Amino acid sequence: MFDVIRKYAARFRTSAEATDTRDRRAHNLFEAAAVYVAACAEDDQDRIDEAAAWVSPEALSFGVSELACRAVIALARERDESPGAVARDLLGLPAA
Repeated sequence: MFDVIRKYAARFRTSAEATDTRDRRAHNLFEAAAVYVAACAEDDQDRIDEAAAWVSPEALSFGVSELACRAVIALARERDESPGAVARDLLGLPAA
């Protein structure tokens, strides 16, 4: 009798963990990074907190870094400048 209950409880626990994992992983790190950066630009603290909860802090950091790299490259191509010059200009640093 206890064996049947134990098997049922194990199945329920595994099912609940799978559901929790699916809910947490509904957004990928690039989506989280895009929402996070846009929310930062718009100073929307609620969306910042929401996006930060979608993935781990390490994953979010990687996503934001990748987004920054891609944005600088795209802007450099648009301006016909080097990525270094664009990055320095965006940060308000003097030309090297």
